[in-house]
Amino acid sequence: MHSLTLQVGEKELRIETGRVAKQAAAACMVSYGDTIVLVCVSYRPDPTKGLDFLPLTVDYRELSFAAGKIPGGFIKRETRPSESEILISRLIDRPMRPLFPKGFRNEVQIIANLLSSDVEHEPDAFCIIGAATALLMSELPFTTPIAAVKVGLINGKYIINPTLDQQKESRLNIIVAGTQDSVVMIEGEATEASEEEVAGSIKFAQPEIARIIDMEEEIVKDAGKEKVDLVKSYIEKPLYVEIENALGTTIDEILNLKDKEAREDSTYELIKATIDKMQGKDDEIELKVKFVVDEIMRAKMREKVLKDKTRLDGRGLTEVRPVSCEIGLLPRTHGSALFTRGQTQSLAVTTLGTASDEQRVDDIYGEESKSFMLHYNFPPFSVGEVRPMRGTSRREVGHGVLAERAILPVLPKETEFPYTIRLVSNILESNGSSSMASVCGASLALMDAGVPIKTAVSGISVGLVKEAGRYVLLSDILGAEDHYGDMDFKVAGTKDGITAIQLDLKTRGLPIDVLAEAMQLARDARLSILDVMNSTISTPRSELSKYAPKIVVFSVPKAKIGEVIGPGGKMIRKIIAENDVEIDIDDDGKVTIAGDNRQNVEKAQEAVQNIVQEAEVGKTYIGKVKRIMTFGAFVEILPGKEGLVHISKLSRQRVKRVEDVVKIGDEIVVKVANIDDQGRINLIRKE
Repeated sequence: MHSLTLQVGEKELRIETGRVAKQAAAACMVSYGDTIVLVCVSYRPDPTKGLDFLPLTVDYRELSFAAGKIPGGFIKRETRPSESEILISRLIDRPMRPLFPKGFRNEVQIIANLLSSDVEHEPDAFCIIGAATALLMSELPFTTPIAAVKVGLINGKYIINPTLDQQKESRLNIIVAGTQDSVVMIEGEATEASEEEVAGSIKFAQPEIARIIDMEEEIVKDAGKEKVDLVKSYIEKPLYVEIENALGTTIDEILNLKDKEAREDSTYELIKATIDKMQGKDDEIELKVKFVVDEIMRAKMREKVLKDKTRLDGRGLTEVRPVSCEIGLLPRTHGSALFTRGQTQSLAVTTLGTASDEQRVDDIYGEESKSFMLHYNFPPFSVGEVRPMRGTSRREVGHGVLAERAILPVLPKETEFPYTIRLVSNILESNGSSSMASVCGASLALMDAGVPIKTAVSGISVGLVKEAGRYVLLSDILGAEDHYGDMDFKVAGTKDGITAIQLDLKTRGLPIDVLAEAMQLARDARLSILDVMNSTISTPRSELSKYAPKIVVFSVPKAKIGEVIGPGGKMIRKIIAENDVEIDIDDDGKVTIAGDNRQNVEKAQEAVQNIVQEAEVGKTYIGKVKRIMTFGAFVEILPGKEGLVHISKLSRQRVKRVEDVVKIGDEIVVKVANIDDQGRINLIRKE
């Protein structure tokens, strides 16, 4: 067994290997305080046939026993991955994938399990550390050490690996993965942080990452296996040259077509014609022709950008495609917007609900409710494809959460706007950065719905082409520029700062100064898009849709909750039935009433407030006679509250019998004369 420890932030980080899971290609346990993750790597010794890419799969699972819990529901075991597990699986995958050598096609699986949780620190950064260490120790051709840390910013001070409580106070929460001297991946959220603050957090993370990498390398030196040459060329050189010659100069002509559909149609025809020419040359000739076409297009597109400073669609390097915005498209929804940027289009729809519509989340950190959700849908027709639709993909989950993080900082507090909000971004067209189009569409749809958001939010993606010391940054990248380029850097925010950020690279790292330059480009593009959005709608509508539920929130004394509910719930059920509303009462006395009809909601509110209302001396009420006694009449002036009108106070004239002036069920005007020490109410009838 080999283990090392290092002080990182407020706690010790420990990496251990050689004690468990010894039949995996490599395994290691990473501990931070009482949080422990086990990461195991396995692979197939032979390349996967019929694939020209790395078949890497990553699965992260939170085992409930890690926090001393038994899974809820009918099935008392872990089942399909939760949203947070999918996000961490993606987070592990993204920095690892580009560091495998080109041409490596053996199936690789990384499995990370959370074995123990202190319910303070999320395990995502530790999973990345564990995966990198295990890959470095294995015989797989993975040789670039990387590590990750989380960074927070509280009261102007950066902190490493903030706790969940600290993250609530932090101006930004960002996870940074990198090598000794460069950045590989970034994911995070912020409360309108400046570009300088975000760049500062990355710089602050770098020395800590370097220290952790030193520890990884020491573990690998003691426990690592000898690397095995598993990289085999997908296509032999003679066949590559033969296919290249068969293609001729048509690819140059295709790359001069500015329209995506025209390029794709021409590429399809070229591939089809070349396959027909090459039939019988190889068992996988169709895939190999596509591979060669892709490689040549990659090289030529990159050279056009680096040498000629020209892009596929003819734009300038920092030029944003034409943007158009429409709102109020769907009459029966609570808010809708259509955001189009070039050939990327998002139809965003806002739906408002009540507290009963909140999403209940039960994980190792406990139970909580989400009153804001943003869901992202990517149907195949958006890119002109045909494929089965079998549930939400990991990509859809990831893009939805990124957009959700971008919008969250501008939403009103629940006390100001007591609605559950669900946003859905339906991608109708896609040619680059549909997640950032979702942010823009969501912002517009919220304003169209009348949700009082603080300000508009937009987003953009910046790309990169980098070779041999040369690099070019590209604003608002196309799908092909993402595919053939080296970076997809998504930045979302308001006019005042960044709210969400995500960096994915296909290179072995990028200097911080290049990222800082990219953030400034993203800011310029973001502001230009905000100008177009604000010209469509600059402030939220003053009223909600007539189809949205009507909600009122108020408080009653905690001591009065029982009276509102009534014996066995009789009173509250009566109010709900009479007014066709939903009523929720919290233990602290907060009452939420929701319904489709505003008048009914107001009537229900009045009924509840009447129950808890106290009689006031000197105040006049319209009461109902409930009981008649020889000495006077008991009159209900408030629900459940009766007072006595003595026979002498029923009229200015002398009354012999109470029944002579009032009957049970009569409504009479009375005034509260006094309330005695025992709480008994004495009334005077007003003529």
